[in-house]
Amino acid sequence: MVCNKSLDEFELIAALLHDAHLRYGEVFNTRALRNTLKVLKRRYRLEGIGLLTKSLSRLDKHICHVLAGSTKLNPTSVGFTTIRGSKLPRFLGELFSLVFRSDGTLLPNPDADCVRMIRDILCCFYKYKLPYQDKQEQKVIDDFIKAEDELSTLTSTFAEMRLDMLFYNESRASSRRLVRLGFLNKPDSEMFLKARILTQAKELLNRVFLGFDPYDITPSHGPGVVATKQQLWEKFLWTNVAERITNKYPFDAYFCASLGHVSDSFTSFEAVKTEDLPAQVILVPKDARGPRLISCEPVDFQWIQQGLMRAIVDRVESHNLTKYSVFFTNQVPNQKAALLGSHNGKYATLDLKEASDRVHLDLVRLIFPEPLLGCMEATRSLSTRLPDGRTITLNKFAPMGSALCFPVMALTIWSILTAAILDAYDMGMNRDLFKRHDLPESIHVYGDDVIVPTAYAESAMTVLELFGLKINQSKSCTNGSFRESCGVDAFKGVNVTPVRLRTVWDESPRPDVYTSWISYANAYWDRQYYTTYEYIVARLIHIYGPIPDAKVCKNVPHLRVAPAEHGSFKWRWNKNLQKRQYFLRTVTSPSVNHEIDGWSMLLRYFTEAQRPSTDLSVGHSGATSPSYEEMSAFSVSRYTKRHTSKLVWRWR
Repeated sequence: MVCNKSLDEFELIAALLHDAHLRYGEVFNTRALRNTLKVLKRRYRLEGIGLLTKSLSRLDKHICHVLAGSTKLNPTSVGFTTIRGSKLPRFLGELFSLVFRSDGTLLPNPDADCVRMIRDILCCFYKYKLPYQDKQEQKVIDDFIKAEDELSTLTSTFAEMRLDMLFYNESRASSRRLVRLGFLNKPDSEMFLKARILTQAKELLNRVFLGFDPYDITPSHGPGVVATKQQLWEKFLWTNVAERITNKYPFDAYFCASLGHVSDSFTSFEAVKTEDLPAQVILVPKDARGPRLISCEPVDFQWIQQGLMRAIVDRVESHNLTKYSVFFTNQVPNQKAALLGSHNGKYATLDLKEASDRVHLDLVRLIFPEPLLGCMEATRSLSTRLPDGRTITLNKFAPMGSALCFPVMALTIWSILTAAILDAYDMGMNRDLFKRHDLPESIHVYGDDVIVPTAYAESAMTVLELFGLKINQSKSCTNGSFRESCGVDAFKGVNVTPVRLRTVWDESPRPDVYTSWISYANAYWDRQYYTTYEYIVARLIHIYGPIPDAKVCKNVPHLRVAPAEHGSFKWRWNKNLQKRQYFLRTVTSPSVNHEIDGWSMLLRYFTEAQRPSTDLSVGHSGATSPSYEEMSAFSVSRYTKRHTSKLVWRWR
């Protein structure tokens, strides 16, 4: 194979197939490899890159549904022919035979590692960030509007729930009055069930936030853009602060460095407007399937949201009732639970559809306690402006982009599910499975990734949909031996998450391509896909020259193993550090130096110098590739440009 700068998607898949042949040569022999490559090449000529980004991924999704027990193996339903007299697909059929019988049922001891090998081939380009079409952008916007319209129809439903809760709470101590109100005439009625669950959910959140002070916060700006379009340094120069915010968070106490700041800047602060500005919908690149929609907050709302979000996260991750169940900064518990659930079937993984867009404001009002609720409402945007200029009123609590979206969504889901499980237990259901005090810890929530005991999975999905949320049935795993949560796909207790390439290859040197494709190559090395590793590394070296491995330096992007023939690096002996240093390529984010008035820079120091790097404003999409940025002392006049980086040569 002649090496050049270009990376051909077909050749990369061919390299993966060669690795499959090397590992499973007894069944996937030379003849099978040759025939598979022939079929792949024919379809690639007909379908182009769509074969790799769409067709193969459809087969992968079908396999996952089969492994999860939600359907039977039928490759023809997703466009793949089967072997004559068998349910196995012709494409990779030899590998499928290590997992499935010819009739499509699972083998008694399916090869989980082979499942991962198959998925590595099928999912390789599933999330490749190719350009998307205008109609895909419009679909994302239309779905956002549709979800909002559906929420508007639920307003009257939540008003009825509020009345039901009032009746229930006023009367549950008196069984005679309960009978008169109709609750005990139909104890299993949906009205009675909703009232009980909402009451229990509210009590749970009351316990979590008992003594919590929503005013004891340190505001700060988020890392992203804002609806009001300020540059990084302009965010500290207040021109508009909504009156709704200052009614809860006074301007002098939360938007100024000190009373001296108020005194010295009094004239300019008098000109600050108090308009209630809308958020702004923007579309950001995601992958070939389409963009991601984010509603950017106005700068004044974002300022308080970030401080309140961090206070909520600290409370929830330290409170005894939630610290083992609700997570914001650690995905590992959910990932481990998914692996355990795939092994013993004890846990099911649920995935919510458009979860951030379906948490109704009225639902939040029903279960969150004061004074936290009042502060959250004061810092949420009432409306958002669409790309076409239209402004729509928000019925959801907050869309993705708000710093409060993620924690409020997670706590809403957790409180409702925990309340439902406790209610079922109190009603005498499944008491042999758990002790009551263990029930809350049996639920794990990370955003819209939810894990519940399998015994409660069906009822959990029903309960969530009672309150306007929607379950993504295709990604929820309640049967079989397949589970997925927080970026981990598990089968029979084995991690079968495929390597998904995201960053599009470019023959011109680019820092994101450099770091991402080194990461991809290393991931293939770790899986012992050496042909694929060598294919990627050869093309990287042709563009970027020698790339170090860990033996040379671990503090820059490096390979697991560098080719012996790729050359040496310039080095020196650093007398001050008493060590050898190499002149290596690294990645750094450019910074901008800009000075503003002293009080505003002092405000930035107070709010950012010791701030932990917690950013929940855009939810969780999983890690892509590692970041290699230089750490330096904090400076109030230096701002780092987000999503920008450059390749530089440094001594390391």
